Amino acid sequence: MTEEVFEVVPVAHVVGGRCEPTDDHWGGTRAIIRIDDRRFTEESVRELDAFSHLEIVFRFHLTDPNDVHFGARSARDNPAWPKVGIFGHRNMRRINWLGVSRTRLLRVEGLDLHVAELDAVDGTPVLDIKPWFAEFGPRGEVRQAPWSTEMLEDYF
Repeated sequence: MTEEVFEVVPVAHVVGGRCEPTDDHWGGTRAIIRIDDRRFTEESVRELDAFSHLEIVFRFHLTDPNDVHFGARSARDNPAWPKVGIFGHRNMRRINWLGVSRTRLLRVEGLDLHVAELDAVDGTPVLDIKPWFAEFGPRGEVRQAPWSTEMLEDYF
């Protein structure tokens, strides 16, 4: 398999909200996703306010490139939880430093998207913005590891 390299230019940046990433208590966090007005007009967000939630793809820009773990490790380095491979985690210690967050859209003001519970910090580059369609939600039974439920008890 040949290695492919992609260049991605942010469409927006997070303004406000948290300044530093933390493990928990993102509930109630509000921020603005400010869309790049040099490339986009208000036509790009036309009718977006008809949606209650957005899916945001962003770059973990504060990740230390030396803190990427390819092998299995316990989430949050908690020895009580099993060691899980890199693709069993959702944290910033990822090879391409990509994050995905489902956030509530509170309102649209020009090219500013006011959101709640976006687990990205001030200055985060936003790579894509998608409306959440209920039909794209999980189909069939949803299951997850017990440790993840315990870990995320206070996330929002």
